[in-house]
Amino acid sequence: MKVTYLIIGITALISWQAFTNRAMFEKLLHSPYLEDKQKEWYRLLTGVFLHGSWLHLGINMFVLWQFGEIVETIFTMPESAGGFGETKGRLFFILLYFLTAILADIPTFLKHRNNPGFRSVGASGAVSGLLFVYIIFFPWELLYLYAIIPIPGIVAAVGYLIYSSYVNRKGHGRIDHSAHLWGAVAGFALAIALRPEWLGLFVENLMSFQF
Repeated sequence: MKVTYLIIGITALISWQAFTNRAMFEKLLHSPYLEDKQKEWYRLLTGVFLHGSWLHLGINMFVLWQFGEIVETIFTMPESAGGFGETKGRLFFILLYFLTAILADIPTFLKHRNNPGFRSVGASGAVSGLLFVYIIFFPWELLYLYAIIPIPGIVAAVGYLIYSSYVNRKGHGRIDHSAHLWGAVAGFALAIALRPEWLGLFVENLMSFQF
């Protein structure tokens, strides 16, 4: 069984329970203020298992299924084929996913640790990281915006970074765009740290584009 499916199952189960259990929701959400003042550091991780609505959960889990399964397959390929092998590959995949989730929340922690009103939930930061790992291997594969508009992955990735950075600076809405931005960066950087030659592969894949 793929780890991706296990993460989706656990996330869906916890999110579903927290929809009707407000005490559980409040106990697990990402709250920089409580993390700093009460030293509840576990919230940097547990918030990844919560979602604000069925739509929020559904979108994140769909993207996790779509790209996480592919990234996990690459990670678990034999070392001779560029992966890490079955056991190490799964462990590294788990490490990358959850460490990306934590790193994605750190900028909001630093910015809002004195703001008791800020709180966030969702796997968007970790999922963004997996999407950007996918881009390492398939930069020119078409992604479909709103499931309709085809956009090359690398173009979508650059646009995603620009948009997330812009709206994060403007502070638009209640969405934690900072987690999206830094989750994407963290996922890409962690993958390269695990296998430095993937950076060269990424450049090679970029250069392989043909008009």
